[in-house]
Amino acid sequence: MDVSAGAPTRSYPLYLRDIAGVAAILVAGAAGYWLFPDNLALLTRIIAVALLVLSLDLITGYCGVASLGQATLFGAGAYAVGFACVHGGVTEPLTLMLIGAVAGATAGLAMGAIMLRAHGLAQLVLSIAIVQLGHEAANKFTGYTGGSDGLAGLSVNPLFGVFEFDLWGRTAYLFGLALLVVVFALLRVVVSSPFGVLCRGVRQDPVRVKAMGAFVFPVILKMFVISGAVAGLGGALAAISTQVVGLDSISFELSANALVMLVLGGLGTLYGALVGTVIFMAFEHVVSAINPFHWLTMVGALLVAVVLVAPGGLVNLAGKVGGIGRSKGSKP
Repeated sequence: MDVSAGAPTRSYPLYLRDIAGVAAILVAGAAGYWLFPDNLALLTRIIAVALLVLSLDLITGYCGVASLGQATLFGAGAYAVGFACVHGGVTEPLTLMLIGAVAGATAGLAMGAIMLRAHGLAQLVLSIAIVQLGHEAANKFTGYTGGSDGLAGLSVNPLFGVFEFDLWGRTAYLFGLALLVVVFALLRVVVSSPFGVLCRGVRQDPVRVKAMGAFVFPVILKMFVISGAVAGLGGALAAISTQVVGLDSISFELSANALVMLVLGGLGTLYGALVGTVIFMAFEHVVSAINPFHWLTMVGALLVAVVLVAPGGLVNLAGKVGGIGRSKGSKP
């Protein structure tokens, strides 16, 4: 490994880039708050889904495990919060977020233990089976989940005893924005750590990693747990902000959309997960309002165009055009 004097100078711009990335999230969040005060519920939903896509990027973009069942972890967090609030009487928002993270991490542990027993296409099929089983379980256990009617009646206390989760969604949005910034900063530390480097090594050449003496299974399983915690936070935020948990929180459609958003923005960049989520959901919102019958056709056309023009995602394309793309020796 090269430990020459040039290494610190390479990490310094990356450090600045991370600060700029967090600042960009805050600026975009503040702009959304002031420019779209009547659409804060939609913006909060975008933040919740962005956490889901970030969690998917951890296992797909950094570990190379393709999944179409990530909504299982999102739904685990959402339903855990709904159950704790409606049936358990827990109404403190930070406690509910912790419950969602723990539920998502637990679901991630179980999902990873199952999926990692297979490889390639079999893993993808297993992920689909897992999310479908989760969806059916949520639909059948109506006494706990509300079934197709959803789990309604969530009553959440004001944040810090002061800021109420009102109909305008101001508190939910600002709370979600703060949560996104904290999670993003922590994930940047994770993917830049030796553990994150090892995960990328597993993605690129698992055989070589094994030959070096590392164990692949526990490495990816740990990332599944982290991924589950992040997705669980997204589900918890969605449940708290809407005060209802529906079957759409644990659906195959949500999982597929999350993968599409990740490919749209760019795999293995974290920034791509955020960009892809915002562009996809904003485009979907605008186009479906213009043409409610054929909006999926226009969304499909956008995706085809992006894949043809920027197969590496919009973030990588912007990096190439602006000259800010990461070099071969730099960390993502």
